[in-house]
Amino acid sequence: MTEIRSTFHRELGDLRDDILRMGSQVDEELGMALEALDRLDSRLAGQVPTYDQTINRERYDLENKCIWLIASQQPTARDLRFIVTVMSMNVDLERMGDQAKGIAKFVPHLVQYPQVARWPEIAAMGGIVRDMLQDVMRAYAEDDVDLARSVAERDSRVDSLYAQLFTQVMYHMAEAREPAEIEAHYDILRVAREL
Repeated sequence: MTEIRSTFHRELGDLRDDILRMGSQVDEELGMALEALDRLDSRLAGQVPTYDQTINRERYDLENKCIWLIASQQPTARDLRFIVTVMSMNVDLERMGDQAKGIAKFVPHLVQYPQVARWPEIAAMGGIVRDMLQDVMRAYAEDDVDLARSVAERDSRVDSLYAQLFTQVMYHMAEAREPAEIEAHYDILRVAREL
């Protein structure tokens, strides 16, 4: 193998490491947002957007690496598929970070309505979503197709919890006495939608 190809394969390995690190960072950001919601901690929620900015920068750095490798190395079909997969995952992970930031932004308002903020369905959804993210990143790292399939199957559980929560929150919104309480219930639905 020529030195150029050896360098190229090392750079592909670096891409794999970069996307796995990004997945771990998104998991941390999501965990931070869910903890802020659970504890109704506005200070912790305020840290999430800063963390998200780091992920956003890394997304563009990783995208630029991918484009540079395609342009400079003329990868074979297999390597090209690998690079395109990393680019796709990169966008999805960055978007997940944005959704974690979306969860955190509702915390300051929900602090005023602790009775509205704590729904067991939200906690369950958050746990499932984090497990799915961790497992899909492990499936990617280990090339484990069966684990990846099991992650996809769990998505219906999150959808089911969302539907259950939606119905309950609608009943509570109808019974709410003041507009701010209705808005707090609506914020919970938006948090669930982010998940």
